[in-house]
Amino acid sequence: MSGFIAEASRSQTTLFPESLDDYIDMDNPVRVIDVFVSELDLQSLGFDRIDHAQTGRPGYHPSTLLKLYIYGYLNRIQSSRRLERESRRNLELIWLIGRLSPDFKTIADFRRDNGPAIKKVCAQLVVICKNIGMFSNAALVIDGSKFKAVNSKDNNYTVSKLKARMEQTEKRIARYLDDLDFADRRAESFPKERVDHLQRRLTAAVTLLERLKDIEQKLPHAPDKQISMTDPDSRAMATSGKGTGLVGYNVQTTVDDQHHLIVAHEVTMEGHDRTALASMTAQGKAATGLDKPVVYADRGYYSGEQILAVHKNGAVPMVPRTRTSGAKKQGRFDKRDFIYIPEDDEFECPAGERAIFRFERIEAGQEIKRYWSSACIRCAIKERCTPADYRRISRLKYEDILDEMQDRVDAQPEASKIRRRTVEHPFGTIKSWMGATHFLTRTKHKVATEMSLHVLAYNLKRLIAIFGVTKLQEIVRA
Repeated sequence: MSGFIAEASRSQTTLFPESLDDYIDMDNPVRVIDVFVSELDLQSLGFDRIDHAQTGRPGYHPSTLLKLYIYGYLNRIQSSRRLERESRRNLELIWLIGRLSPDFKTIADFRRDNGPAIKKVCAQLVVICKNIGMFSNAALVIDGSKFKAVNSKDNNYTVSKLKARMEQTEKRIARYLDDLDFADRRAESFPKERVDHLQRRLTAAVTLLERLKDIEQKLPHAPDKQISMTDPDSRAMATSGKGTGLVGYNVQTTVDDQHHLIVAHEVTMEGHDRTALASMTAQGKAATGLDKPVVYADRGYYSGEQILAVHKNGAVPMVPRTRTSGAKKQGRFDKRDFIYIPEDDEFECPAGERAIFRFERIEAGQEIKRYWSSACIRCAIKERCTPADYRRISRLKYEDILDEMQDRVDAQPEASKIRRRTVEHPFGTIKSWMGATHFLTRTKHKVATEMSLHVLAYNLKRLIAIFGVTKLQEIVRA
């Protein structure tokens, strides 16, 4: 190949072998992984087998396997078998773990046995960011996203899905029996291979029906009337697109709006976000050290109890009020048409009358005040207000906090844009890294460990983009 740059001969020997370190540039991200793990106190974080056994075959130090996993998730290599192969041929990994090559079972067991410790490592990176003042002027943005589990829709059963599946299976059995009866009547012209095929299909359908009947017995005793066969902790969840539901987990994250770092995360089995606001705010507040952070979330998080808890925790919630008025859909006035007068503790109705306080009661564990006007019966526009004798208005005892929050949201029209551009970017990035299958492990605690590794890799990549490899190594060592 004359005229081209000549390649080195594979059979060429050298008197002095090249240093492995020469193959890894000084600005290679793998150097950050090496420094970060080396600076961790793995024993205090709770990793297993820090102290080696006095007998038996020596094992791998946890730092070796942790480096291996961080590198893998940073480079979209999540499978333990792929990590085993890469440790033998990938020059960066050979440098990072010192030419060691653990087998896939050892690699998988490390992830399985060290879930809580790996989550603490993820938190430790956030602590480093807090110590250098990265969150001093940050707001917190909370959102959740659905991630697919190792469980197909066909292997997830709810009451309605099970009923439909049983009816479908019974129809198949009836069809197979009818075909076999026809085969008996026309035995001379019906191929034996076709009969054998129908017998096999019939046997499979009967077996499936028996399994479905067994599930039918267990379903009423399931905590949420739902059973997943492959991953028992995964749940069927609706998504924003019509007909695009999945079986998986709802991952909650708290992200700072300055650097888009995930400061807190949690894997949940709830298909909604209504009970997550207070918990994720508390975790984000503790992680960043902020005294009174502004907290953004979408309407899916709107819950009076949750917002009250956030307020009591010292944060400033920014959650738009939900609009779910049944009266409005029926063409009548909704609650927004009744103006609350704080100084009088009364409502002014669209007809100009006053709905006064009547009594207070506990409903669903919440203190609710009830109001109505005595003028409702003779009101000229009553048909536009209520079909009952009186239009009763309910108000939570702490609704002034919700009103103040809505005033803040109305005064900041860009709030929804801040939320979207901050929290949806990390979710999109991580799902892109995961690929179509999302989680590879089963059951919630293993999935939580896998998510922690994804978050750790994401945050590490963000910090490398912000500071660069050399500067980040200095920060970690400090």
